[in-house]
Amino acid sequence: MSVSVRIPTPLRKVTNGEDKADADGDTVSAIIASLDSQFPGIKSRLCDDNGELRSFVNIYVNGEDIRFMDGIESGVKSGDEISIVPAVAGGR
Repeated sequence: MSVSVRIPTPLRKVTNGEDKADADGDTVSAIIASLDSQFPGIKSRLCDDNGELRSFVNIYVNGEDIRFMDGIESGVKSGDEISIVPAVAGGR
């Protein structure tokens, strides 16, 4: 099953400038693994050494934050849209 993944600007250097990618899997974790097979190194930017989502990375499935679902094991289905959103900090 294929889902569409929106790639944020800071990760586009890993995806050769692509702002969107299709990935296969039935969980967010499987989608991240699929992305990593297409774009080696993207998983290490999204997940820590334990495979958990890094604290400064937010992932949404159809606009819903996975932290309020089943986390990285949240289910996805064909046609879903995943957005990767790095946290923004700073300013005055």
